[in-house]
Amino acid sequence: MARPRVFVSSTYYDLRYVRSSLELFIGSLGFDAVLSETGGVAYAPDRALDESCYREVQNCDLYVLIVGGRYGSEISSSRTETTREFFDHYESVTRTEYRAALEKDIPVYILIERAVYAEYHTFQRNRDNGNIKYAHVDSINVFHFLDELLNQPRNNPVQSFDRYAEIEAWLREQWAGLFQELLYRMSGQQQLRSLAAQVSELSEVNKTLRRYLEEMLVRITPEQQGVAIVEDETKRLEEAQLEARLQATPFFEFTTRNGVPADSLREVVAEATSVEDVMHRLNELMAGIQLTRIPEGSIGHQNINEAREVLGLKALPYR
Repeated sequence: MARPRVFVSSTYYDLRYVRSSLELFIGSLGFDAVLSETGGVAYAPDRALDESCYREVQNCDLYVLIVGGRYGSEISSSRTETTREFFDHYESVTRTEYRAALEKDIPVYILIERAVYAEYHTFQRNRDNGNIKYAHVDSINVFHFLDELLNQPRNNPVQSFDRYAEIEAWLREQWAGLFQELLYRMSGQQQLRSLAAQVSELSEVNKTLRRYLEEMLVRITPEQQGVAIVEDETKRLEEAQLEARLQATPFFEFTTRNGVPADSLREVVAEATSVEDVMHRLNELMAGIQLTRIPEGSIGHQNINEAREVLGLKALPYR
């Protein structure tokens, strides 16, 4: 029987006891805990160790991120020989694992040490002050990471904690809620099937009415004019159906809800050459109409390609 796989992401040395306890808790629920230190990640010999972690994240069903006072190791693709200073900006392995989860749109659960969260509020009021020494973090990048986490428009539930028991209690509640949501959706499937049957029936009625209308128009109007009316209305109906299908995709629903005009968004999706190009064009468009920029990683590439599929276009590459 398939078991949900839960990837646990954090720095190791400062949070190793939390990670160990989480592994036991996840196993007690009948899930598989995926932790790098316990053999949960299959390392490929032809790539860096951290790159195997990013790949494994995308093979999991749930992603748990624990943020403490350490920012973590630099990713292998940009690693330097020198030691990073407190104010140096770089990408950490944990941060990149998080982005890999967002890219695949895996449900994310974020836990932040309460002392770090408290200092983050101090940082927010003193961003330009480089003289402050923070007691609970080893790098200013921890706060920049929290900026990214908290500014996501979706898929970013956050809970602060002092004790491990708070982590376990929160995750238990969250996953119980996720299971309840699944049951709710399953119960709605029967209603959807019934609705689909009604829609199919209405479609057949529509075809019959269309044949009647065509015959009547040809009889009471000049033939060419009647045919033109039917063709124009057919095109209008097809366009309305296409717009409805587009608006039903997660990408269009999310972006138009944030103020992006549907016609402009359609041009962006149709003309872009890659997923990154879509996001670049979209943020340029939003800047032009004074809307808040959409953070990188908040929209999965599969959502963009769903919209392109509705338009009859090929899927865009990622990277």
